[in-house]
Amino acid sequence: MQIARDTILRSYRSMRTIREFEERLHVEFATGEIPGFVHLYCGEEASGVGVCAHLTDVDSIASTHRGHGHCIAKGVNVDGMMAEIYGRKTGVCHGKGGSMHIADLSLGMLGANGIVGGGPPLICGAALSHKLLKDGGVAVAFYGDGASNEGTTLESLNLATVWKLPAVFVCEDNGYGEATASSYAVAGTQKARAAGFGMPYFECDGNDFFAVYEAAGEAIAHARAGNGPAMLHVHLSRWYGHFEGDAMTYRANGEVAELRADSDCLKSFRKHVTEISVIEEDALDEIDTAVRDEIESAVIAAKAAPLPEAEDLLADVYVSY
Repeated sequence: MQIARDTILRSYRSMRTIREFEERLHVEFATGEIPGFVHLYCGEEASGVGVCAHLTDVDSIASTHRGHGHCIAKGVNVDGMMAEIYGRKTGVCHGKGGSMHIADLSLGMLGANGIVGGGPPLICGAALSHKLLKDGGVAVAFYGDGASNEGTTLESLNLATVWKLPAVFVCEDNGYGEATASSYAVAGTQKARAAGFGMPYFECDGNDFFAVYEAAGEAIAHARAGNGPAMLHVHLSRWYGHFEGDAMTYRANGEVAELRADSDCLKSFRKHVTEISVIEEDALDEIDTAVRDEIESAVIAAKAAPLPEAEDLLADVYVSY
């Protein structure tokens, strides 16, 4: 599989940005300065980036409560995201969305979503828009193994097939729906569900960026060509709890430490591209340094930014067309 050098570097930077952003939030949330709930994407970076590497600003995505990674992969401004999570007026949603509701419609990012299974119906609407406008766009719904059991998701799979929509349904299966193992709570297989709705099914190892990139490319190409929807099933693992503060008593002792040591998508990415002499270690190290500086700057700016004021409460509630 041939991937352009600039795509490889851009993808690594995006994954590294997600990792540093989330690891820093883990530290900052513990200070009590961040309002609301925070759900981290650490360990899952290759999925969001591998999918979004095939998308443009014309294409649409809908995310989940664990949405920071998808936002960054789609190109949402990191400074604006950090300010939003801190509830500041300079945030991408002016501090009124918070961690679970970051959106940037100008980039096709329809929003993270606090409703489990809330993204797939939105994507059907976006995909219908792309189809009617004939703009060549596709719509992608990210959802978890827990959301795969929601009626909204199953209805969306059906509707997308009936209307032959340019949609891709990406099931990010991290093994747990909150604290319940998917092996216990999900009957049958995702492959059988895709077949039940007459759509092609693609499956990959979410710890391997190149596997995700290849499978996502096929699924997205299928939808973009006007052949109807496709499903992509990504197997991965989250390193932190369902939410910050989750004691993770449902996970085996040493499970996360083992994942960090043996299933780190960033480590495997670096190892692969340097061993085959596609990218030099120095180039990756430069990205690491630049990203750490970027995240540090974003945190400092967010903490110094103003909070929304009383008059902002009703702003952006209604839209005039």
